[in-house]
Amino acid sequence: MATTSVPWTRVRRAGRSLTTPLHPDDYLRLLNPLWTARELRGRVERVVPETEDAATLVIRPGWGWRWNHRPGQYVGIGIPVDGKYQWRSYSVSSPARSGRTISITVRAMPEGKLSSHLVNGLEPGTVVRLAAPEGDFVLPDPPPERVLFLVGGSGITPVMAMLRTLDRRGTVPDVVLHYSSPTEDRMIFRDELHELSAKHAALSFHAQHTDTDGMLDPATDLDRICPDWRDRETWACGPGPMLDALTEHYDREDVADRLHLERFSLELGGEGGEGGTISFRTSNKTIEADGATTVLEAGEEAGVGMPYGCRMGICHTCTLTLVSGRVRDLRNGEEYAQPNEQVQTCVTAAVGDCVLDI
Repeated sequence: MATTSVPWTRVRRAGRSLTTPLHPDDYLRLLNPLWTARELRGRVERVVPETEDAATLVIRPGWGWRWNHRPGQYVGIGIPVDGKYQWRSYSVSSPARSGRTISITVRAMPEGKLSSHLVNGLEPGTVVRLAAPEGDFVLPDPPPERVLFLVGGSGITPVMAMLRTLDRRGTVPDVVLHYSSPTEDRMIFRDELHELSAKHAALSFHAQHTDTDGMLDPATDLDRICPDWRDRETWACGPGPMLDALTEHYDREDVADRLHLERFSLELGGEGGEGGTISFRTSNKTIEADGATTVLEAGEEAGVGMPYGCRMGICHTCTLTLVSGRVRDLRNGEEYAQPNEQVQTCVTAAVGDCVLDI
């Protein structure tokens, strides 16, 4: 007798009427914690050490994950640490559409509470929250005929996803990769990069150990490393000072349109607010804040239990309802003033007096 498969969405819809007041997700999660439509989840399958302070997390996403991310994009990951969910975003280091798992590679930072936990304290089997892939730091398809990658430290991670994808597809173009790292031992993916370079004659790999060789100086080093760099599309990812130097140099050489950057830190470059009195209605607390202080920081200073996650405007954990008044997004200057509008408190500042519902 022939059998037919019943789509899970129909099962969930039918089950909703049978499980009220509980949602079918509440029962599905008893069977498998990855079966939930309320949020994206994943299970950590393996934690693979890369260097003394870096590791790759192999994650199996659950229900609702779309396998359409492009190499170079990043994902959000949320993990409970000390009873609170901490959110950060990390570049996917695995190639696109590589089986049923994705990988992120994390370097533990001295001030990074979550990164240290991910590298040193996370156990395989841990279920994490995920945010869908985002980001424009990607290669076009097909890639340019000539590519230059300039990376420093953990900035290799999005580029590694690109190289692995090109290698798997057998479409590696003329690529020059320059990778700056303090020492050889701290160079993430060092052995694999040498193997890829040996495998593909079109891939040239240059390593610079900054503790002994000094930092990359675009004005003097690029012509030596890659004489035709002005004619190549360049993707650069790494520490802020390195990217600032590259931006200035490409501007001076009038080839800024060929430079594609990925920064790991939030830039609040927009114009600040005027500041004002911020009132937190439910908490019955107020505080005076200047135009450079975010609503999140002001609330914490006032003693309000403010929700937060990434503190970078990515995860939306900090979003609250603006009851009245006006706030300005410090990233781009956009203002929000509609009653009951949802605002991200970690990237907005007061423009005059305002009231939030918390």
